[in-house]
Amino acid sequence: MSERDAAWDGIFFTGVTSTGIYCRPVCRVKLPRATNCHFFETPAQAESHGFRPCLRCRPELAPARRFWSTTDAQAVVAEFAAKQLHMAIHHSRKPPTMTALAAQLGVSDRHLRRMFTLHWQVSPLQYLQTQRLLRAKQWLHDSPMSVAQVAQASGFGSARRMYAAFSKRYQLSPGQLRPARTQRLNASESGTPLALVLHYRPPYQIAGLWQFFKDRSLEGMEIWSSEGPQAEWRRTVRWPHGASVISGWLAVCWDTVHPWVHLRISPNLLPVLPALVAQVRDWLDLDAEPAAIAQVLEPAFPHALGQRLPGGLDGFELAVRAILGQQITVKAARTLGQRLVHALGTPCETPWPELNRTFPSPACLALDENAPLMGSLGVVRQRQKAIQALAQAVESGAVQLNPQAPLEATLQALMALPGIGPWTAHYIAMRALRWLDAWPVQDVALQSALGVRQDPRPTKALEQLGQQWRPFRSYALIAAWQSLSSSPHTPP
Repeated sequence: MSERDAAWDGIFFTGVTSTGIYCRPVCRVKLPRATNCHFFETPAQAESHGFRPCLRCRPELAPARRFWSTTDAQAVVAEFAAKQLHMAIHHSRKPPTMTALAAQLGVSDRHLRRMFTLHWQVSPLQYLQTQRLLRAKQWLHDSPMSVAQVAQASGFGSARRMYAAFSKRYQLSPGQLRPARTQRLNASESGTPLALVLHYRPPYQIAGLWQFFKDRSLEGMEIWSSEGPQAEWRRTVRWPHGASVISGWLAVCWDTVHPWVHLRISPNLLPVLPALVAQVRDWLDLDAEPAAIAQVLEPAFPHALGQRLPGGLDGFELAVRAILGQQITVKAARTLGQRLVHALGTPCETPWPELNRTFPSPACLALDENAPLMGSLGVVRQRQKAIQALAQAVESGAVQLNPQAPLEATLQALMALPGIGPWTAHYIAMRALRWLDAWPVQDVALQSALGVRQDPRPTKALEQLGQQWRPFRSYALIAAWQSLSSSPHTPP
């Protein structure tokens, strides 16, 4: 805390008794006396002890925690429930009930509530309310969304309930948290892009993630402003909004001084801003805890500190690209993807002429009349059937490809589709569902990288070898792939 080390940002929070405020470790205010400091693992714990969030360091901007445990049953239950509540609020979805979470875990509702309270020292409702308040505080400060929109996006349901919660917990009104510049800004009318700063815990291997995405970029929907890891990356976005879809663009670049990512978003995406920003954080793996991951992966992967797991902005897009890239090179998969985007992508207006299309929608690729067109683009019949079956499943809602989707059920649903085996399903789950422990033992490149390819039973040998890197085997997988200069089985 005294060093203001950003690597600990979001890992703990400090309540200061002399001010009644709780802060992030990176807060730039004068260091308080040690005797006045109380330390908490979550904002909910700090608020349950009567502390209010700092208006300078803004605890709602801290990178999220990824709680994990492989031994303590109480921790597994409590941390799973906290993760689901956190993700629901940050992705602007209705939070699951404790009864539903208990059913997923195979325990009783009463037992889950008891374990949650014992582990976090707050009730599930207190934890959820803190997440809602901090979420609302962020968008009141950073966006031109109306109070009613903020209340809806934060899970309050109405502005009246949000006003009451702010008054009771913080003794402030929502209007007092909104700076004058935000009150004057109306992006939807002025056409000004929305500009945000997203925080992460250093270190961050920017160049590795950048190159991963650049090698797989598709012309027409992804462009770079220049070369190098500090370049601005721009791409189109299509995002569901109620019964319709909004198309727009976003641009990201890394700050050269601070552990921040600068994000610009087209103004027409304002109605879906909270959910989109949460997806961007997953896409760039901004909530990773580098020290915890490196501790598990070392010494087998000595350069793992700061490595990130590449995600995706659109789970369906990622899954289609995975199917297109089965058993071919990254370059060949990229060529097929570009043909598909140019032939069936939807036109999209952006400030850059070369950025003009979004990825084809599930409804488009599910149409039977588009199968011959895909064939003319070089997509073999087996993959045509797999893409159409996937598109139909996603369009009908039978398969959901987002971080909130149930892992095991989604894996089984994917493998039930024609042309999708364990490798493809695991790859999709790793990137679209943010599965941190994916380990496709059938992967030839992984077997070669870890030296078990010549073993009489390479899949069994790989399974045993991977146990040492749980629960972060996805990071070990990426590190192993990066150790290979090239492979015909490099992932799409």
